[in-house]
Amino acid sequence: MGALPINPMVVSNHWDVLGLQPGASQESLKQAFRRLARRWHPDLNANDPAAEERFKRINEAYAVLTDPRRQETAANDEDDPFASGFPDFDDYLDTLFGKSQAPQPSGWPATTPAPPPPPVQAKGDYETVIELSPQEALEGSTVQVSLADGLVVEVQTPPEAGDGWRLRLEGVAPGGGDHFLQLQVRTADDLRIDGLQVLYRLNLPAPQGALGAHAVVPTLTGPVRLRVPPGTSSGQLLRLRGRGLERFGRGGDQIVEVRLVVPEACSEAEIALYRRLEELLEE
Repeated sequence: MGALPINPMVVSNHWDVLGLQPGASQESLKQAFRRLARRWHPDLNANDPAAEERFKRINEAYAVLTDPRRQETAANDEDDPFASGFPDFDDYLDTLFGKSQAPQPSGWPATTPAPPPPPVQAKGDYETVIELSPQEALEGSTVQVSLADGLVVEVQTPPEAGDGWRLRLEGVAPGGGDHFLQLQVRTADDLRIDGLQVLYRLNLPAPQGALGAHAVVPTLTGPVRLRVPPGTSSGQLLRLRGRGLERFGRGGDQIVEVRLVVPEACSEAEIALYRRLEELLEE
């Protein structure tokens, strides 16, 4: 539809998981990890079944890329540091960024002390949903928030904010509680903004994942044709390079998550085909 075809690359390595180019600096690694970890922590994504697996991948990628010794053994490393569950998000930040001396689980990524990012876990109190456009989220925006006692305050959102971020106004709620702001950065085409990256979930019939397909997906600059390679599994990530946001000479990509779906009700012919496929798989 006016856009040139794009050949996406399957996100299949640790650099791609963190949205970075190979060889990025340690500071870039830390920034990307902090942003993605808070975005996909399971406590903050209770309604997203994919968040847990994404969170594990982010932790594994950071641990490997910051420890050259693990890069040689990462392919055979099957230890799951979250096998017994996920830590509370506040405790997670405290341990990860050196705010406490609590022992770290095996495989937990180590890093130097740094101040935690603004988004935090909401624990109740009061919460307001703030809708931002992609440009407002990119540059930061001044928004007005009505507190429970009727007071209206102005809040400056941080630059390169993302959908799902939570900001805390500490001690402004009645009784000294906190008031939380949940940022929503989405477009009418279901594109979600996360810093410089654009995220999109593409639903495809299961056979198209097995056989491959071409799909039209929206981007911030218009729809483009996306090639889905044969053998694509549900949850696979495909990259549209340069289709994200830009700021200060840095550009992001669009990440497309493929979700394979099956019909809620199948015709007799479809049921027969699925049964035949099942027989072939058993053979």
